[in-house]
Amino acid sequence: MDIFSISLIALGLAMDAFAVSITSGFAIKYIKIKNALMIAIFFGLFQAIMPVIGWLAGYTLKDFISGIDHWIAFGLLSIIGVKMIYESFKLESDKERVDPLNISVLFVLSIATSIDALAIGISLSFLDISIALPSIIIGIVTFLLSFMGVYIGNKLGHFFEKKIEILGGIILIAIGIKILIEHL
Repeated sequence: MDIFSISLIALGLAMDAFAVSITSGFAIKYIKIKNALMIAIFFGLFQAIMPVIGWLAGYTLKDFISGIDHWIAFGLLSIIGVKMIYESFKLESDKERVDPLNISVLFVLSIATSIDALAIGISLSFLDISIALPSIIIGIVTFLLSFMGVYIGNKLGHFFEKKIEILGGIILIAIGIKILIEHL
């Protein structure tokens, strides 16, 4: 997989964390650099680790499903993309208000926003792609976007949140289609 495709995957995966970072920045009254760093480190680290876990799990199953691996990658990316688009339309009243600087809350948010990265790791193992570079790029992109997202959220509130999640979903669906077309 080329670096451009990996970067697009990283952007797509980072959109959930970016949207949550914007919301977190909105919830924090007096933003400090350490707050933005803490959120960005949690999100970036989990987004970097989860694809590795998924890749290891998928690699053990690879021999059993090698004939349909591209369909699985397409399916996982499409499901994740559609889920992101769907969740962007949830009513604000359906979303809970939480303290984004609470370690246990941040831990749960990090896991929740990185589940998609786990599925990507599984997909990459089926496609026989090394996980090291994608994992690093995903982690760095997520860290940077999350750091910026905290400040954007603190300044602009929820104006961009839904649009960003929709864009992330569209990117992941497009990559899934690209993988499918390349293997047919």
